[in-house]
Amino acid sequence: MQLSDLALAWLKHNSGRIVLLVVVVICAALASRFVSVIMRRTLERTVIPSASIFVNIIKAVIWVFAAASVLQPVFGINPTTVATALGVSGLALSLGLKDTIANIVGGFGLMLSKVIQPGDIISLQGITGTVKDINWRNTIVVDRAGNEMWIPNSVLNTTALEKIPAAGEAVAIVSFTVRGGENLNDCAQAIAKTVERATGSLMMPGNPPVVQFQGFSPYGVSGQVVMFAKQGIAAASMQDAATRALSGQPYLVQGSPSPPTPA
Repeated sequence: MQLSDLALAWLKHNSGRIVLLVVVVICAALASRFVSVIMRRTLERTVIPSASIFVNIIKAVIWVFAAASVLQPVFGINPTTVATALGVSGLALSLGLKDTIANIVGGFGLMLSKVIQPGDIISLQGITGTVKDINWRNTIVVDRAGNEMWIPNSVLNTTALEKIPAAGEAVAIVSFTVRGGENLNDCAQAIAKTVERATGSLMMPGNPPVVQFQGFSPYGVSGQVVMFAKQGIAAASMQDAATRALSGQPYLVQGSPSPPTPA
């Protein structure tokens, strides 16, 4: 008997199993896709964070049920036998996957306790950025330069982190010195208007520049203008624009003049 005849005979004998397997796989794929879309839309309308870890868990459950439904009729394997084998080898499996399990548990802890969620700005071990997503193993944080950092969930769950308001993460500061004898109120208004005109396209909406006076020096009154960059704008860009705009203003000390000579 030729090989092709053997293949045709095998296909004819197992055609029912193959059809069942294909149907189950297609149904599981469609159900997984449908549930994923519905869950994402539902999570966006609720107080539950819309992280992919919840969607991934449901999709995994669907595929587990699909696999269990074809084990006996297609492969002749009793699902109970598989469950028993997994139970016996559970200890070894848990030891081998302890890091993965720690990350999954950590992700659930972060989500259910609402410590962080997508859209939050956090700072952790010198890393500052916006939380993009929380998946099985990692939390994805995007900094202002667009770089993605993948932080294990177990690290976030066991390390102190800082949640930063949007305005606090976007702060840009330019220091200045007002000449002695100038009217501080007039100078503050002039500085705020000058900086706002120069950084209007970079500024976070609803957060105008804030002028603060901090003390005295031999050259005049020292202060700073605090600005807030919108998402995607580096603080250094705002500092540069504000410094250029304030350069040459007559009420500000430019450079480092010699201190006044004692009488």
